[in-house]
Order: sequence, then C-alpha cells, then structure tokens
Amino acid sequence: MVTLSQIRYLQRNQRVLLWVMLMLVFCMVPLLHARSPLFTEISNASGLDFHHFNGMTGQYYFPEMTGQGGGFIDYDNDGDLDVYLLQGALMARHETMADALFPSSEQVPTDRLFRNDLKRDEDGKVTIQFTDVTQTSGINGVEYGMGLACGDFNNDGYPDLYITNYGPNKMLFNNGDGTFRDVTQQTGTGDELWGTSAAAFDYDRDGWLDLYLVNYVYFDVNDHKRCYANNSKRDYCGPSAFVSQKDRFFRNKGDGTFEDVTQKVLVDYQPGSGLGIVTFDANNDGWLDIYVANDGQPNQLWISQDGQSFMDEALFAGAAVNMNGQAEASMGIGAGDFDNDGDEDLIMTHIMGESNTLYLNDGTAFFEDRTIAVGLSAISLAYTAFGTNWLDVDNDGWLDLFMGNGAVLVIESLALKNDPYPLHQSNLLFRNEQGVRFKDITATAGPAFALSEVTRGAAFGDIDNDGDIDILLSNNNGAARLLRNDVGNKNNWVGLKLVHPQTGSDVLGTRVILQTAEKKTMLRQVRIEGSYCSTNDPRLVFGLGQQETVQAVDILWNDGTRETWTSPSINQYSTLKMGHVNKRP
Repeated sequence: MVTLSQIRYLQRNQRVLLWVMLMLVFCMVPLLHARSPLFTEISNASGLDFHHFNGMTGQYYFPEMTGQGGGFIDYDNDGDLDVYLLQGALMARHETMADALFPSSEQVPTDRLFRNDLKRDEDGKVTIQFTDVTQTSGINGVEYGMGLACGDFNNDGYPDLYITNYGPNKMLFNNGDGTFRDVTQQTGTGDELWGTSAAAFDYDRDGWLDLYLVNYVYFDVNDHKRCYANNSKRDYCGPSAFVSQKDRFFRNKGDGTFEDVTQKVLVDYQPGSGLGIVTFDANNDGWLDIYVANDGQPNQLWISQDGQSFMDEALFAGAAVNMNGQAEASMGIGAGDFDNDGDEDLIMTHIMGESNTLYLNDGTAFFEDRTIAVGLSAISLAYTAFGTNWLDVDNDGWLDLFMGNGAVLVIESLALKNDPYPLHQSNLLFRNEQGVRFKDITATAGPAFALSEVTRGAAFGDIDNDGDIDILLSNNNGAARLLRNDVGNKNNWVGLKLVHPQTGSDVLGTRVILQTAEKKTMLRQVRIEGSYCSTNDPRLVFGLGQQETVQAVDILWNDGTRETWTSPSINQYSTLKMGHVNKRP
C-alpha cells in the first residue's frame, strides 16, 4: 500500500525531473543553432578559385587598398548566375612581380569569368560547379580593376559588361556565343579617370539603357604623396589629399554610340569623390532618381525632372550629411524598403569612427537619419565597411542587412603583431526586427563570418536558384568567397524575372509591390547596381515566411505602364513579360 508521503515524494521528484529536462532543452537551443549556420562558404567546393592581387610593393599607393568588386551575371542566358571578378595589377611601370609584397602566381594577373554549371539530380540535390572560361570568352582584363556594371546596352537579348578601372574603362558587348568584344572606342564610353561604381538604367524611358559612371579622385603614381598616421608611421592617404574627379553620365543613343550628357542633364553639377551609386524612385513619382555616395564630401541625390534633367536635392532632402551635419566616408550604398511602408530607404557604410548610416524615407524624398534609433550606430563604429545591401536572409518578409568590412588605414594593434596586411576585419550580419530595430546575428551566420579579411565588393543573388539570396565577397589581396544561404528556402517565397517581350532582357528599374492575403506589402526594384563596385542578380525574391498565398503583384514597369498579376506561383521563379502579364495562362 502506497502512503501519502510516498506519493508526495514521487510528485516532488517528477517536478525536479521535469525542471531538469526543461533546462537541458533550453541549454541545447544555442547548440542546435550553432550546428545550423545561416551561410556556408563554398568557394573551394564549387571551383570558384580566385585570389585578388592588389600590387602592393610597400609604397602605400592609394588605389591598392580601395578596390575592388565583381558580381553576378547570367552571361550565357542559361538561367543560372555566373561570376565575374575584378583583378588588380602592379601600380608603377618600373615594378615587377619580384617587387610585390604578395606576389601573384600569374605573371600577368587578369579579371576572371566563371561559368556556373548548375546541376540538379533526380533527388533534387543541386550542385554548383564553376568553370573558368576567361580565355575562351575574349576578355582581357589586365588593367587595375575596380567595378562592374552589366545590362543589355544594345538590346540584343544578352547582358553586356562595363568595367571600371584605375585607368581606362572598358565596354564589352556580349556576342551571344560565350564571347565578348571590346566596343569601348566605338560606343564612346571610355574614360581615363579612376572609375569606381557604375549604374545601368534607362533614365529617359526611350528603351535604351544609359550609363552613369562614378569617378573618384586624381591619383598619379608618378607624383606619389607621402602620408602618415598619428603615430608618425607611414600610412595610406585619404581622399582629402587629392582632387575630386568628375562623374560621367552617358546617354545611349540607340545606334551603338553614347553621348556624354553630364553637364547637360545634371543641373549645376559639381564633382565629388565618388565611390557608390544606386538608382531608385526616391519620391514615388514614377521616375528613377540617382544617389551618389561621395567619400568625405556631401552625397548627391539627383531627383529626376520627368526624365529631362536632374537636380541635386540631397541637402534639402536630409540625405547629404548625417544627423550631425557631417559628411561621411560613404563607400557602400543600398536602397530597400526595410520597414515595408512602400518606399525605399538608404543604408550607407563608412570608415571606423563613423557609424554606418540609415536614412529613412518618408515617401516624398525626405530622409531622416535613424541610425541610432534602429540600433546600427554603436556596433558599426569599430569597423570600416564597404560592400553592403539589403537581403531577406530567412525569407520572413523583412529585409536584413549585410556589411563587409576592412580598414583603409593601418590598424595599429595588428601592425604591432607584425601582421603583413594590417587592415583585415570580420563582416557583420543584422536581422530586421519587423522594421523597428536591427539585431546583430553575426555569431549565428556561419564560420565564414568569423574570418578576418579585407572585404570590399559584395554582390547578392540566388546562385543555386533555390529561392534565397547568396553573397559573393571580393576580398582585397585575398580569396573570393561565395556564401551559400542555407536557411531562406525553408520559408515560402515568390521569385520574379521581369523581361522585355522582344529581347527577353531584364527590365531594369521596374518596381514591384507584392501583397499577401494577410495584407502585408513588400516593395522591390529590379536593379543590378548598389553595394560597392559590384553588380547583383536582377531577379526579385519576396519572402513569405509560412504564408502560402499571395493576393496580388503590382508591377510598375520602367516605361511608366502598370500591370497586375493575381496568380503568382509559390516557391519558384516566374518570368513576366512587359505588356503580357495578364495574358499568362
């Protein structure tokens, strides 16, 4: 017979056992997260074998630590993203590879084009395998590479390349057979200055992609300035030591040539030390505007005057300087609707000691510096950031943030340890807490985020076509990194490719608003520029979380026409043709 005291004893033990089990589960949660990183670094596994050479010879030449970008481009139109990476070079004519502090394995390093041979087996498993096709492509990128822009400039259905360099830039037209031809001279798009970022977009809606080229400062390796850190040791100069260079705005005439319209369409244009660019409709009037990030000088917000000209309204709009009235370093730039209110906001990256800046757009092109309020200020002070962009890492419908870091001035703590390249830092990843604040989730992002490197360009796109956004990193004087997203496709999503009905080319500048059945709205724009010196996947991905239905997709094409699609497919990419959306079966 069981006594009352024995029953109470058993009950107490059961409660203790339950408490112990709950504590074990609670303690195991971080371990489970640690075993499931958000990103996996797959460069070596996928055959993306590239190491950047910056030409360092101990002279502290300014360009050697500022580059470089690269990006995603489906150059063969086979439905998966290929990769183009920019290479450096020796700076002075008298220097040889023997003078380099970090010699390249190639006597003459070159840009690289990697074809993505994406394969899917019977079980649905995807294999990413890159093939270096540089030699057969006709590309000969031996200049000091900086940035990349792409778009179908001649409307033949294949994406072309515009390469910016410290020195002469190049326009490469895609022949459609896996090769490219240099048409710089014929098109009139050459430029001898120090080019950084560039954007391809149709500013006047004439059906032809135009080109905005951002230039930096005048640097002459033969008249090299010597600069010093506060400890009196030799260090890199900053942009204030040099003269700012004029940007170039090329209008596509549609006959295979371009016209320089910089002074014609940019009202009262004044040069700035430009590093980044993004195009977006800042005031929601249907015309694309231009935001240029200038290093150490006020940024420029060129508001379109109905496609005829542009006026810089950055100062009036609150987007020229930060909340303290200070111009910042302004390297990387990204536009995105982080709070899902129907307009695009701006994220800017800066140098150590300057917090990265979030400009909140009220929808009329009036911006407020909300960096402190959203929790991005304090943590970014210790980093120098370049490549950045908005991406919905987990496809929950809210845009998260990536920031690629690497110093531009010698980090003394590293130099004291005799570090051969004392500029390296780790990168950061932030989760969007429903448009209110950002949470640092770098610790759960994966082993690649623990690496300390000198990240410059960062490109964003779906490399394996699984419905989430992957990241390509261009590391200065280091290996390229491809970070595969392993969490986003666990939620539902909608993928869209917006194309021209005749050419099949991406209709850059098109804005899309997706509305779920629960009345949640998300805005995305088809663009390739942004981040830093890089080009991105033009396809759009809308994260749905656990939602399984979409009410409507409203499309504002770049020519001003509107269409609505009411039957989007879930968890796959759909191609929509301008003027034919409502004719889909």
